[in-house]
Amino acid sequence: MSLFKARDWWSTVLGEKEEFDQGCLCLADIDNTGNGQDKIIVGSFMGYLRIFNPHPVKTGDGTQAEDLLLEVHLRDPILQVEVGKFVSGTEMLHLAVLHSRKLCVYSISGTLGNVEHGNQYQIKLMYEHNLQRTACNMTYGSFGGVKGRDLICIQSMDGMLMVFEQESYAFGRFLPGSLLPGPLAYSSRTDSFITVSSCRQVESYKYQVLAFATDADKRQETEQQKLGSGKRLVVDWTLNIGEQALDICIVSFNQSASSVFVLGERNFFCLKDNGQIRFMKKLDCSPSCFLPYCSVSEGTTNTLIGNHNNMLHIYQDVTLKWATQLPHIPVAVRVGCLHDLKGVIVTLSDDGHLQCSYLGTDPSLFQAPKVESRELHYDELDTELKELQKIIKDVNKSQGIWPITEREDDLKVSAMVSPNFDSVSQATDVEVGTDLVPSVTVKVTLQNRLALQKAKLSVYVQPPLVLTCDQFTFEFMDRNPDGIPRVIQCKFRLPLKLICLPGQPSKTASHKLTIDTNKSPVSLLSLFPGFANQSEDDQVNVMGFHFLGGSRVTLLASKTSQRYRIQSEQFEDLWLITNELIIRLQEYFEKQGIKDFACSFSGSMPLQEYFELIDHHFELRINGEKLEELLSERAVQFRAIQRRLLTRFKDKTPAPLQHLDILLDGTYKQVIALADAVEENQDNLFQSFTKLRSATQLVILLIGLWQKLSPDQVAILEAAFLPLQQDTQELGWEETVDAAISHLLKTCLSKSSKEQALNLSSQLNIPKDTSRLKKHITLLCDRLAKGGRLCLSTDAAAPQTMVMPGGCTTIPESDLEERSIEQDSAELFTNHKHLIVETPMPEVSPLQGVSE
Repeated sequence: MSLFKARDWWSTVLGEKEEFDQGCLCLADIDNTGNGQDKIIVGSFMGYLRIFNPHPVKTGDGTQAEDLLLEVHLRDPILQVEVGKFVSGTEMLHLAVLHSRKLCVYSISGTLGNVEHGNQYQIKLMYEHNLQRTACNMTYGSFGGVKGRDLICIQSMDGMLMVFEQESYAFGRFLPGSLLPGPLAYSSRTDSFITVSSCRQVESYKYQVLAFATDADKRQETEQQKLGSGKRLVVDWTLNIGEQALDICIVSFNQSASSVFVLGERNFFCLKDNGQIRFMKKLDCSPSCFLPYCSVSEGTTNTLIGNHNNMLHIYQDVTLKWATQLPHIPVAVRVGCLHDLKGVIVTLSDDGHLQCSYLGTDPSLFQAPKVESRELHYDELDTELKELQKIIKDVNKSQGIWPITEREDDLKVSAMVSPNFDSVSQATDVEVGTDLVPSVTVKVTLQNRLALQKAKLSVYVQPPLVLTCDQFTFEFMDRNPDGIPRVIQCKFRLPLKLICLPGQPSKTASHKLTIDTNKSPVSLLSLFPGFANQSEDDQVNVMGFHFLGGSRVTLLASKTSQRYRIQSEQFEDLWLITNELIIRLQEYFEKQGIKDFACSFSGSMPLQEYFELIDHHFELRINGEKLEELLSERAVQFRAIQRRLLTRFKDKTPAPLQHLDILLDGTYKQVIALADAVEENQDNLFQSFTKLRSATQLVILLIGLWQKLSPDQVAILEAAFLPLQQDTQELGWEETVDAAISHLLKTCLSKSSKEQALNLSSQLNIPKDTSRLKKHITLLCDRLAKGGRLCLSTDAAAPQTMVMPGGCTTIPESDLEERSIEQDSAELFTNHKHLIVETPMPEVSPLQGVSE
């Protein structure tokens, strides 16, 4: 980014919805005044020709009526404008205008006005040539060393060079092997035409060779050519630059030396007359135009290069000397003398923004006012600071971060879930295995009492569930008077059938959980009325659930005791049905008017099953790092082999490849195989993280039931165990959770002030293994079993005297006295190949509306 902007000297916008390109701008003393003052000549693809002579009253003024000397509509699109000695018998400057099928040469003259309207300018057609082929671009010069006049060479779209000796057509030649036309320039010192072919190589053709070569009225070989008469058109020299060229310019230092400048798509090149590279520069941004010119330093050349970042860079050879910001992307740039101001930079954009600017800065006239000196009373300032801190502390305690509104109904958001599924599913993948994926519509209503400037609605779902749209913005509201952003949330539940179908109960399972209640068991048909798959008698105490994708869960209600059992082959599948069972039991007894209903868990905490999922997830993370490191090594090897081969191919004396081609092919296959392995590992990692989240939700739920935690304490556990919505490259689940649990163990669950004094490392790194994390999770459960309570205060460590049934095995307290915990970041991936449903989670999902 430049520290300076281009100083706007004069600017205007040409027409409406007109288009321009690099050949549409030219600067010259077109009316032959002889005072050295240039005029700006602009042609457009709409056929408009305009000539400007800017006279701003002050710097930065826009166009005035008298600045436009001439505007005429030539009907045909203008591809290029050039000024030279194009009329025989005179050395006056004339204007050449290239159309797609016509070349016109005009004279521009001015008449002094005798009235207040000023001077008058006329355009007169001197001659024109109708072209048999569609033109692309043109160049001019003293071809063949002629004196006092300029000849014109036009390149057609099919690669033919047509030379015109002013009013007469001279000859036409096809360039050998031409496919697409490139930029064209003429070097007067070597009397050569230089272009860049579709083979991405710079080619030079002598004018004398073109003149004496076989006529090219027809592209096909004639009988005369087959017999060998005539001279074949051969190239003088070529240089492969490996990219397409945008423009070519010739700059002559003196009569004995000149340089050929070529602007490529990523580099610009400076070549000698014989095609050897003088120097080249790799560009940081995609260029749009350039203009080389002689530098004040002897033997060097300055180059203006515009790019698509609205920047204009000035290079002295390959050294960047200045960078300036433009208000548009330039497609053409010229330098001239306007209104006795030398070195004015004229730029033109593709949509008609014409600007004359100069480099430099304006002096700042601002002076800082003098500060009144006064004596400072530090005691009074200290007292005032304490009072202000007390006010801030009281405000933060009373209203939190965001200010409380006067009325709670200033802004409301509500959501209503459709009772029926969509008739046509909106899911991206309509089928998962043999199951059809449904979708449901949620209607969100936003109500506001105050005038708002903008409202943003964000909907979040947990993978693998997705939304058809998760961001909504409303721009039609007025500005909020106090300008304070406010956040509100709305939670709602979705039908369980969205991801779960009735299934056949299973008598055996690998994983089982038992939930105790203090009330008589309720018929499962009353709790899950939409999941009856058999007769009513068969499903009073047992019910099967079938998840989309194949997993099955069985729910059993005891006939004699107040217990419910949930069992499944997969540990992580137990969470959703367990959570749904507890919620529906609470709703059922609330409708009955029973307020003392409670659930509990008295079994052993299933930490071993939970740790297996953690180990699997961590193993995939480590495997992903190893695969990426190996892929990086193979990529470096692949590029090194490519460089070796490129060096061999560029060598003028061919050398044996020494099996480099075989090595390149083998390395390429390894790169592809490793890339596939990385992608497969990313998919497995995403699935593992989804399972780990479900298992973590289940563990949090069981700990809450086991220790009868309050909602605030459960929220602390959720913040510690579920800090990430998804794995990222910079931060992984294991190190983040380990840091959070370690903080709880050293604050609210600590046993001594020594433990509270231990500080955690500020940097999270991927651990060597999961043993420390599993040890800390076990210790957390042990501390809770001994009566510890979760809170956010650091001095609220409760006495650990009460032991709850079913507690975890204790571990020595010296575990916390080990060295500072190593915390980690990992490279995790988010490629999704999972069950996709176009709705939020069936459980409570947050929905936020932000307005400002």
